[in-house]
Amino acid sequence: MHQASFPKPGSLIIPDWHQNAEGGEYLSCILRKRKRRMFGLIEQPVLPPQLPFDIASYKIFVCGKSGVGKTALISKLCGLEVPSVHHETTGIQTSRVYWPVRPRDSQRPVIFCFQLWDCGESALKKFDHILLACKEKADAVLFLFSFTDRSSFEDVPALISRTLSQDEDPARVVIGTRFDQFMHTDVTDQDVGLFQQTWQLPVMRVRSVNGPRLSDGISLDGRIELLDAAPVLNGLAEILWHRDQITAGLLASDV
Repeated sequence: MHQASFPKPGSLIIPDWHQNAEGGEYLSCILRKRKRRMFGLIEQPVLPPQLPFDIASYKIFVCGKSGVGKTALISKLCGLEVPSVHHETTGIQTSRVYWPVRPRDSQRPVIFCFQLWDCGESALKKFDHILLACKEKADAVLFLFSFTDRSSFEDVPALISRTLSQDEDPARVVIGTRFDQFMHTDVTDQDVGLFQQTWQLPVMRVRSVNGPRLSDGISLDGRIELLDAAPVLNGLAEILWHRDQITAGLLASDV
């Protein structure tokens, strides 16, 4: 299986940039009362004129077997409450999340707009056109497995083959959910390392629980929620930025 090379994490973007003073100014444009803002279809972050930035938009299809945590992952990336009860997604659901990034080779920050497409497994099996719609013009496909479900991990290669053909070129990224439930894990670090070596694909890990809460259930601080989401958002931004640099001829494909 042919697969493009991937950047070493942190080689193309500054991973903790959103935590310093400059990055914090850009981060504030996607926060409201310390929680992530929800933007409408025609809305985008607004910053003062003295803070220049570019917008980079990408379509990302999130796929995996039912119950693996697709909706929970999207909720976490968007700064929403992670559902406590599983309900299969009906039809196609789309979400948008903005994330500010500072490329190492540029003084001008980039705000990434990730358009996340989610679809229930039953709908994908029942209607052929739904998979085609989810894949159309997709820049990346996220293949999910759960650390508490070994069968979902073992099915990842087949899932990739069922979803994408050899000549389709979206970036392929594997994400393991429920990484926090280490007492019930069915997938070891050794398993993940062997998978990465064999398939030459990046594997990200994400917790599936909500961040610290107050006694009344209110989130302690929206910025705390970013601790879980930031590594994945930065990772996706770096992979897609790397892909664009190669396409533009600004970076060799074997970097």
